[in-house]
Amino acid sequence: MVKVAIIYYSATGTTYQLARAVEEGAKAAGAEVRLRKVHELAPEEAIASNQGWAAHRLQTQHVTEASKDDLVWADAFIFGTPTRFGLPSAQLKQFIDTQGKLWAAGKLADKIVSSFATTATAHGGQETTIVALNNVFYHWGAIIVPPGYLDPIQYQSGNPYGTSHISNNGTVPPGEVQLAAARFQGRRVVEVAARFLRP
Repeated sequence: MVKVAIIYYSATGTTYQLARAVEEGAKAAGAEVRLRKVHELAPEEAIASNQGWAAHRLQTQHVTEASKDDLVWADAFIFGTPTRFGLPSAQLKQFIDTQGKLWAAGKLADKIVSSFATTATAHGGQETTIVALNNVFYHWGAIIVPPGYLDPIQYQSGNPYGTSHISNNGTVPPGEVQLAAARFQGRRVVEVAARFLRP
Protein backbone atom coordinates (compact mmCIF):
# COMPACT_ATOMS: atom_id res chain seq x y z
CA MET A 1 0.00 0.00 0.00
CA VAL A 2 1.32 3.44 -0.95
CA LYS A 3 1.83 5.79 2.00
CA VAL A 4 1.13 9.45 1.26
CA ALA A 5 1.78 12.51 3.42
CA ILE A 6 -0.29 15.54 2.44
CA ILE A 7 1.39 18.50 4.10
CA TYR A 8 -0.16 21.94 3.81
CA TYR A 9 -0.51 25.41 5.23
CA SER A 10 -3.84 27.23 5.19
CA ALA A 11 -4.79 30.50 6.86
CA THR A 12 -8.49 30.89 6.11
CA GLY A 13 -9.27 27.38 4.86
CA THR A 14 -9.04 27.48 1.07
CA THR A 15 -5.85 25.42 0.83
CA TYR A 16 -7.19 23.09 3.52
CA GLN A 17 -10.27 22.36 1.38
CA LEU A 18 -8.05 21.41 -1.55
CA ALA A 19 -5.88 19.29 0.76
CA ARG A 20 -8.95 17.35 1.87
CA ALA A 21 -9.91 16.72 -1.75
CA VAL A 22 -6.36 15.54 -2.51
CA GLU A 23 -6.73 13.22 0.48
CA GLU A 24 -10.01 11.85 -0.91
CA GLY A 25 -8.37 11.11 -4.25
CA ALA A 26 -5.38 9.41 -2.67
CA LYS A 27 -7.55 7.26 -0.41
CA ALA A 28 -9.82 6.31 -3.30
CA ALA A 29 -6.70 5.06 -5.10
CA GLY A 30 -5.94 2.80 -2.14
CA ALA A 31 -3.32 4.82 -0.27
CA GLU A 32 -2.76 5.14 3.44
CA VAL A 33 -2.80 8.89 4.02
CA ARG A 34 -1.57 11.29 6.66
CA LEU A 35 -3.07 14.77 6.35
CA ARG A 36 -0.79 17.20 8.17
CA LYS A 37 -0.72 20.96 8.68
CA VAL A 38 2.50 22.84 9.29
CA HIS A 39 3.10 24.94 12.38
CA GLU A 40 1.63 28.46 12.44
CA LEU A 41 4.22 31.23 12.64
CA ALA A 42 1.98 34.31 12.59
CA PRO A 43 1.51 36.27 15.83
CA GLU A 44 -1.73 35.85 17.73
CA GLU A 45 -2.78 39.45 17.12
CA ALA A 46 -2.54 38.96 13.35
CA ILE A 47 -4.68 35.82 13.49
CA ALA A 48 -7.24 37.43 15.80
CA SER A 49 -7.55 40.45 13.50
CA ASN A 50 -8.91 38.27 10.66
CA GLN A 51 -12.19 36.53 11.44
CA GLY A 52 -11.72 33.85 8.77
CA TRP A 53 -8.19 33.08 9.92
CA ALA A 54 -9.18 32.77 13.57
CA ALA A 55 -12.22 30.64 12.73
CA HIS A 56 -10.25 28.28 10.51
CA ARG A 57 -7.62 27.74 13.17
CA LEU A 58 -10.33 26.68 15.62
CA GLN A 59 -11.98 24.43 13.03
CA THR A 60 -8.75 22.56 12.31
CA GLN A 61 -7.40 22.10 15.83
CA HIS A 62 -7.83 18.36 15.31
CA VAL A 63 -5.36 18.24 12.40
CA THR A 64 -1.97 16.94 13.50
CA GLU A 65 1.09 19.07 12.81
CA ALA A 66 3.60 17.73 10.31
CA SER A 67 6.84 16.22 11.55
CA LYS A 68 10.01 14.67 10.19
CA ASP A 69 8.52 11.27 10.93
CA ASP A 70 5.78 11.90 8.36
CA LEU A 71 8.40 12.47 5.66
CA VAL A 72 10.36 9.35 6.60
CA TRP A 73 7.16 7.28 6.72
CA ALA A 74 5.75 8.40 3.36
CA ASP A 75 6.43 6.98 -0.10
CA ALA A 76 4.98 10.16 -1.59
CA PHE A 77 4.45 13.76 -0.50
CA ILE A 78 1.88 16.26 -1.73
CA PHE A 79 2.48 19.81 -0.51
CA GLY A 80 -0.14 22.58 -0.53
CA THR A 81 0.27 26.28 0.13
CA PRO A 82 -1.27 29.68 -0.42
CA THR A 83 0.89 31.97 -2.51
CA ARG A 84 2.86 34.74 -0.86
CA PHE A 85 4.25 37.13 -3.46
CA GLY A 86 4.55 34.29 -5.96
CA LEU A 87 6.27 31.99 -3.46
CA PRO A 88 5.19 29.35 -0.91
CA SER A 89 4.00 30.60 2.47
CA ALA A 90 6.61 31.18 5.16
CA GLN A 91 4.95 28.52 7.30
CA LEU A 92 5.41 25.78 4.72
CA LYS A 93 8.88 27.01 3.81
CA GLN A 94 9.89 26.93 7.47
CA PHE A 95 8.85 23.29 7.69
CA ILE A 96 10.84 22.48 4.55
CA ASP A 97 13.87 24.42 5.78
CA THR A 98 14.08 22.25 8.91
CA GLN A 99 14.56 19.03 6.93
CA GLY A 100 18.30 19.42 6.33
CA LYS A 101 19.26 16.29 8.28
CA LEU A 102 16.84 14.12 6.35
CA TRP A 103 18.08 15.59 3.07
CA ALA A 104 21.73 15.07 4.02
CA ALA A 105 21.00 11.45 4.93
CA GLY A 106 19.26 10.83 1.60
CA LYS A 107 15.95 10.13 3.33
CA LEU A 108 13.99 12.37 0.93
CA ALA A 109 15.47 11.02 -2.30
CA ASP A 110 13.41 8.95 -4.74
CA LYS A 111 10.12 9.90 -3.08
CA ILE A 112 7.24 10.83 -5.35
CA VAL A 113 6.22 14.47 -4.84
CA SER A 114 3.61 16.90 -6.13
CA SER A 115 2.17 20.23 -5.02
CA PHE A 116 -0.82 22.56 -5.26
CA ALA A 117 -1.43 26.23 -4.55
CA THR A 118 -4.06 28.89 -3.95
CA THR A 119 -4.05 32.63 -4.59
CA ALA A 120 -6.24 35.54 -3.59
CA THR A 121 -6.38 36.92 -7.13
CA ALA A 122 -6.12 35.80 -10.74
CA HIS A 123 -2.52 35.66 -12.01
CA GLY A 124 -1.38 35.87 -8.39
CA GLY A 125 1.45 33.38 -8.73
CA GLN A 126 -0.05 29.90 -8.63
CA GLU A 127 2.39 28.46 -11.16
CA THR A 128 5.43 30.30 -9.80
CA THR A 129 4.63 28.98 -6.33
CA ILE A 130 4.44 25.40 -7.55
CA VAL A 131 7.63 25.79 -9.58
CA ALA A 132 9.35 27.31 -6.52
CA LEU A 133 8.41 24.23 -4.52
CA ASN A 134 9.80 22.06 -7.30
CA ASN A 135 13.19 23.71 -6.77
CA VAL A 136 13.23 22.13 -3.32
CA PHE A 137 12.36 18.73 -4.72
CA TYR A 138 15.24 18.85 -7.21
CA HIS A 139 17.60 19.33 -4.28
CA TRP A 140 15.99 16.45 -2.43
CA GLY A 141 16.38 14.12 -5.40
CA ALA A 142 12.64 13.49 -5.33
CA ILE A 143 10.57 12.52 -8.37
CA ILE A 144 8.14 15.28 -9.36
CA VAL A 145 4.74 14.13 -10.60
CA PRO A 146 2.48 16.88 -11.99
CA PRO A 147 -1.13 16.24 -12.94
CA GLY A 148 -0.45 17.30 -16.54
CA TYR A 149 -3.43 17.05 -18.86
CA LEU A 150 -4.00 13.37 -18.17
CA ASP A 151 -7.63 13.67 -17.12
CA PRO A 152 -10.44 15.66 -18.77
CA ILE A 153 -10.87 17.70 -15.57
CA GLN A 154 -7.48 19.27 -16.24
CA TYR A 155 -8.84 21.00 -19.33
CA GLN A 156 -11.39 22.68 -17.08
CA SER A 157 -9.12 23.43 -14.13
CA GLY A 158 -6.41 24.73 -16.43
CA ASN A 159 -3.26 23.99 -14.44
CA PRO A 160 -0.99 21.09 -15.44
CA TYR A 161 1.57 22.09 -12.78
CA GLY A 162 -0.71 21.29 -9.86
CA THR A 163 -4.21 22.00 -8.66
CA SER A 164 -4.85 25.69 -8.02
CA HIS A 165 -7.68 27.97 -7.03
CA ILE A 166 -8.41 31.70 -6.93
CA SER A 167 -10.13 32.47 -3.64
CA ASN A 168 -10.84 36.19 -4.18
CA ASN A 169 -9.24 37.01 -0.83
CA GLY A 170 -10.77 33.98 0.85
CA THR A 171 -14.37 34.72 -0.16
CA VAL A 172 -14.69 32.06 -2.89
CA PRO A 173 -14.26 28.43 -1.80
CA PRO A 174 -13.02 25.84 -4.30
CA GLY A 175 -15.75 24.68 -6.63
CA GLU A 176 -16.38 21.16 -7.89
CA VAL A 177 -13.94 21.61 -10.81
CA GLN A 178 -11.06 22.49 -8.48
CA LEU A 179 -12.00 19.78 -5.99
CA ALA A 180 -12.20 17.19 -8.76
CA ALA A 181 -8.80 18.30 -10.05
CA ALA A 182 -7.39 17.92 -6.53
CA ARG A 183 -8.85 14.42 -6.25
CA PHE A 184 -7.28 13.53 -9.58
CA GLN A 185 -3.91 14.85 -8.44
CA GLY A 186 -4.08 12.72 -5.29
CA ARG A 187 -5.01 9.67 -7.33
CA ARG A 188 -2.28 10.24 -9.90
CA VAL A 189 0.43 10.55 -7.24
CA VAL A 190 -0.66 7.25 -5.71
CA GLU A 191 -0.78 5.48 -9.07
CA VAL A 192 2.71 6.63 -10.00
CA ALA A 193 4.13 5.86 -6.56
CA ALA A 194 2.67 2.34 -6.76
CA ARG A 195 4.75 1.66 -9.87
CA PHE A 196 7.93 2.43 -7.97
CA LEU A 197 6.93 0.16 -5.08
CA ARG A 198 6.39 -2.93 -7.21
CA PRO A 199 8.99 -5.68 -6.54
